[in-house]
Amino acid sequence: EPYRRQRQMCIRDRLYTMTQFTYIVTENDKELTVKELLKRNFHFSSRLLTKIKQQDLAKLNNMPVRGWMKPSPGDELTVTLPPETSDFPPEDIPISVIFEDESLLVINKQPGFVVHPTKGKPNHTIANGIAKKMACEGQSYKIRFANRLDMNTSGLLIIAKNGFVQEQIIRQMKAGKTEKKYLAILNGCIEKDFGTINAPIGRPDPDEVERWILPVEDGGFDSITHYRVLKRFDKGYTLAEISLETGRTHQIRVHMASIGHPVTGDHLYNNGDPFLYRKLNGDFRRIEGEGEKSTSEYIDRQALHAYKLSFIHPITGKKLCLEAPMPHDMEEMIKRISC
Repeated sequence: EPYRRQRQMCIRDRLYTMTQFTYIVTENDKELTVKELLKRNFHFSSRLLTKIKQQDLAKLNNMPVRGWMKPSPGDELTVTLPPETSDFPPEDIPISVIFEDESLLVINKQPGFVVHPTKGKPNHTIANGIAKKMACEGQSYKIRFANRLDMNTSGLLIIAKNGFVQEQIIRQMKAGKTEKKYLAILNGCIEKDFGTINAPIGRPDPDEVERWILPVEDGGFDSITHYRVLKRFDKGYTLAEISLETGRTHQIRVHMASIGHPVTGDHLYNNGDPFLYRKLNGDFRRIEGEGEKSTSEYIDRQALHAYKLSFIHPITGKKLCLEAPMPHDMEEMIKRISC
């Protein structure tokens, strides 16, 4: 017993590494089972708890343990997460790190790259670039994206280094506990300094990538976007800060286009409702052999940048407030439209 008390004084209640979680049982825990302690202190998902049980990844004082057992105060309960790796082929794609520790990687994604391989883009993705970074630094973890950015949107992208961290960040996002802010250059001068767009977004045609305003009864999802005008330009553009309450696919692009101020350069929503426009004017989206084309003379992609991100670090419990500077192409556009 004296040894247990001494060890409890020398070790924090919770200690974490990238793969191992440790908890020192307290007097208040003495009636709880191992399973209850794991749920209460680590908030593991049912799926992860099943893996822990099946692979005997939980230990009590470095000895195998079962979920029904009741530890004593001072006992050390440890869980080692199952080892995981990614199989993305490494590619020499620059990765700009904004924050990194044993559990998280946050990068400033450059435009022109999809986040992870898809059927249409099987390689040359951000995931391939992170795989190269990992290999060069001698790291090994499964690449898990906790948020997404469109191919031609730049800015902050979160990569969790284990499933627990990914799940906790996604839970925060669903609960509205994260703050995401974007910088966007928009066509036209918005009259109001502030505004909120509350309109459901859906996918009218499952065979097309575009979204548009769609009633909930027809399959749309509640979507809320706030905007704040930062600067208006005489040439007919607006620089705005945009924040999201929800995180629907193409949300900013659809909402801003729906009020007549599409994101500058946006090839999908520059003409408002893409389904109505194609019905009346034909397919404007792609030029054969050239792929997606910007609709602006000032920038080669949609002028949208995820520049601020705040959330609670799932391991340390501290609030992270991260920022990515405005990219060069948007800065250059602002210079040109300011003349």
